[in-house]
Amino acid sequence: MVIRLIEANLQRANLVGANLQGANLVGANLEEANFLGANLERVNFQTVNLWRANLEGANLEGANLWGVYGLTIEQLSKVKSLYEAKLDPVLMEQVKEKYPHLLEEPI
Repeated sequence: MVIRLIEANLQRANLVGANLQGANLVGANLEEANFLGANLERVNFQTVNLWRANLEGANLEGANLWGVYGLTIEQLSKVKSLYEAKLDPVLMEQVKEKYPHLLEEPI
């Protein structure tokens, strides 16, 4: 079963520890949402608003973060994994430079 929250308004949602693996969140508003420790593996975040979202400890392995709004290198620095994640080229270069360990295959 695929979770579909396309264009959902989840502003300030408390999603601590949530398992949204494989979810489709295209166009959703996730501004200031709390994803602390969430499983966001293979989630489609295309054109999502992640301004000030808490991604600390979140697993973004294989996630599609292409065209995401409000996402910063500071937010990405706190995630658990970005292995095989799709990022805009500017963010990908910043991750490669400052936090290359996040792109490595998890053990």
